[in-house]
Amino acid sequence: MRRFYAPPQNTTGTEIRLDADETRHLRDVLRLHVGDEVFVFDGEGNEYRCSIALVEKKSSQLKAVEKVVPASPESNLDLTLAAAVLKGDKFDLVIQKSVELGVTAIVPISTIRTDIKLKTGDKRTERWRRIALEATKQCGRARLMQISEPLSFQSLIEGSEGQNPIIFSERDGESFSGLKELKSVTAIIGPEGGWEDSELELARSHACRIITLGGRTMRAETAAMSIAAVLQHRFGDLN
Repeated sequence: MRRFYAPPQNTTGTEIRLDADETRHLRDVLRLHVGDEVFVFDGEGNEYRCSIALVEKKSSQLKAVEKVVPASPESNLDLTLAAAVLKGDKFDLVIQKSVELGVTAIVPISTIRTDIKLKTGDKRTERWRRIALEATKQCGRARLMQISEPLSFQSLIEGSEGQNPIIFSERDGESFSGLKELKSVTAIIGPEGGWEDSELELARSHACRIITLGGRTMRAETAAMSIAAVLQHRFGDLN
């Protein structure tokens, strides 16, 4: 499936414009031409079958033939994954697989034991958004997973009122089976070194539930992907 992304502001009636990056992929990588058909999604859940009308150096014009149903529907669970940033390309993998698993949004967080410290405007955030876009093209979703600017764990917890936060911990938590019907949830995943006691206490003081998944020891990136899958199976559309 040859899929491209064009934000809503690039659509006027039945005319859709692709930007320079998407045009480069269309022209130089896929070597498509006027008259070829492609699919275009707008990142907000809409997708169209289109015909290529014009290919220029820095943009392309497409004609929307019909609106279609995206190959991958959105989950009925509004799932935000607040995950501690990991070293190397491990967090890139978490981003990619979260898109495939239907996660709504990701919040990169720093914790006491996080080795990487981030700040607003960090260049890695833009790279993660590009990874999310490419994963969206490949997996068939038409809605972009949102990736926020990094937050400290303390800021996340203190601003979590009304977001139904659940912190997953290797210790001191209740059973996953105790969770009942959820429509929206923020799942908080810790770093490779685990949580400090002070962080768990902060979470409790802000009415954040703490959940422990059995006795298995998982790497941080495995935990993030597994928890997303378990939540989608229990409350979303992976069933």
